[in-house]
Amino acid sequence: MDAMRRAGRVAAATLSRVGAALRPGMTGGELDALVRRDTAERGARPAQLGYHGFPAAVCVSVNDVACHGIPRATEVLAPGDLVSVDVTSELGGWHGDTCATFALEPLGPDAAHLLATAERCRAVGIAVLRDGARLGDVGHACGELARREGCSVVTEVGGHGIGRRMHQPPHVHHVGRRGTGRRLRAGVALTVEPILVLGNDASVVLDDDGWTMRTRAGALSAQFEHTVLVTAEGAEVLTRAP
Repeated sequence: MDAMRRAGRVAAATLSRVGAALRPGMTGGELDALVRRDTAERGARPAQLGYHGFPAAVCVSVNDVACHGIPRATEVLAPGDLVSVDVTSELGGWHGDTCATFALEPLGPDAAHLLATAERCRAVGIAVLRDGARLGDVGHACGELARREGCSVVTEVGGHGIGRRMHQPPHVHHVGRRGTGRRLRAGVALTVEPILVLGNDASVVLDDDGWTMRTRAGALSAQFEHTVLVTAEGAEVLTRAP
């Protein structure tokens, strides 16, 4: 557990460093270089680099890209962009995984609503975690809040167990029925990471690169993720921003 806490703190610190540096005119290549440099300075390794052939150290997903965006030197960030940055750090053989969506001003009301709702969905999903809770409780909490706020949840991907490996069982759905699914026990580490889309169409399509998943309707998307440790009383967030 202490090793997971240390890995989580590293991932959170790197994500915070990226968020502070983001500005219009930056390229995806610059973000990738920043993550590589910052992760190395903290004595860790970017776990995404080379994962099943992924070519970068971080996922950078802009506007209608729901997840797994490959940061490219040819992609230049512009005012008004929503930029999701997903960082996974391996430290001493253990993993911390976290994501946030940052807004480059000016921010319109729809985008602001999407960001606030996505962050709230992560919070309510974490809030139901405790020893004895079921995975369906997480999905129900996230999905119902999104629906009430006029958003929908991408279902093709979800959260996951995490520890010695970046991705391991169980799969964490962000829509579901309360009281269903695997029962969780204290000591389990997993990620809660709903991806929200404005409107009721959260379907996605895969780009030719085999990684980039973007909304079919071209709608904005946003994602917030924490690595959490299930405890007897609730959940301990391991990737809280410093």
